[in-house]
Amino acid sequence: MKLQADRIESTSVRAHGPGWLQIGATTYRHSLLLCADGRLQAWDCARHADLSVQHFALLADWRPELLLLGSGLRLRFVAPALLRPLIEAGIGVETMDTLAAARTYNILAAEGRRVAAALLIESDPAGLTPGPESR
Repeated sequence: MKLQADRIESTSVRAHGPGWLQIGATTYRHSLLLCADGRLQAWDCARHADLSVQHFALLADWRPELLLLGSGLRLRFVAPALLRPLIEAGIGVETMDTLAAARTYNILAAEGRRVAAALLIESDPAGLTPGPESR
């Protein structure tokens, strides 16, 4: 019996490090939105300080049951007012650093949950972790 492995594989995070994520065979060095239903797109937000209500309104339209917000290299919460579109849509939000959010996303997606992840990708400030080649 096949359990949606193709769909899960297409948006699972296969490797990660500060400043990069690998999804499938592609390495990304910019912020991403991904959803267990197979959606994957660039997220036009490079820094936590740039987050706005519009960034979360887009995610409310996706209608996941839970959004994992990867806040970058460290855990940082956003103002509740920015999450208003998600709150009004009845979508749960969990915030953690981006690498923890990527790992948690993989687990919940594999369980068949309607989960989405908004992952802020920030550069490794010390430049110590080169990661795989960008594609």
